[in-house]
Order: sequence, then C-alpha cells, then structure tokens
Amino acid sequence: MVKIRLRRMGAKKAPYYRIVVADARSPRDGRCIEEIGSYNPMVNPAAITVDAQKAQDWIRKGAQPTDTVRGLLKKAGVL
Repeated sequence: MVKIRLRRMGAKKAPYYRIVVADARSPRDGRCIEEIGSYNPMVNPAAITVDAQKAQDWIRKGAQPTDTVRGLLKKAGVL
C-alpha cells in the first residue's frame, strides 16, 4: 500500500517536514517514491507548500494520506 505521509527533516528541536509518497512498509525517514510538498511548523503561521496536481494524482491512484497529511492538504485547499 502507498501512503502520503511526512518525512522529518531539520535540526534537533527545529523540525521541518517534507510531504512524500512512500510505501507503507518503509521507515519514516526512509526511501520515498516522490516528494510532493513541505511543511514548516516553526514559522508563524505554519508554511505549507503542496503540488496540488501531484497530490490529487496520487490520491486517484489509491495512495492513502495519513491523518496529519489529510489535515494539511485540507488547509492547503487540495482536498
């Protein structure tokens, strides 16, 4: 199964996330199929950038977003 989820980047206590499409069995920060956006919770307001076309294509193909990513996609206006 393919999931759309967050990959943690950044320094200790300064997280920065990339929104990626990855196999559900791969580790959180492991190999991904494609990067479709980013999320920076450290700025005010939080910065969310998403390639809407790629996200919709992957969802159409059957990729399941995690609960957190689903909320981010709704805030970005993709879902």
